[in-house]
Amino acid sequence: MEITMEEKNSYLSADPETIRQIDEKMPPEEELQDLAEFFKVFGDATRLKILSVLLCSEMCVYDIAMLLGMSQSAISHQLRVLKQMDLVKNRRDGKTIFYALADDHIITILNQGLNHIEEG
Repeated sequence: MEITMEEKNSYLSADPETIRQIDEKMPPEEELQDLAEFFKVFGDATRLKILSVLLCSEMCVYDIAMLLGMSQSAISHQLRVLKQMDLVKNRRDGKTIFYALADDHIITILNQGLNHIEEG
């Protein structure tokens, strides 16, 4: 259902200053789409388990798989998704690749999410 220009300019209780502030602060559509994709990554329990492991320590696929009782291929697949979204980074040590959280923002997001859940 499309909103007409007349409907768009008539608000029940929002004053013009509030509407102006919202219009100024609303991110562009492309950024909102990117943000939605970013948060979708957190919508999978396996990925959250992997991120929780990496909160504690850098780790290789084999060790993550053993800790979580999953196959290496399943862990590798989820790590690929996390890496594509810049949530994890990796480094090579000989033949072994170690994974870690990409930056402190990820730690903050995970901790804030857990705090929110625990308060409820």
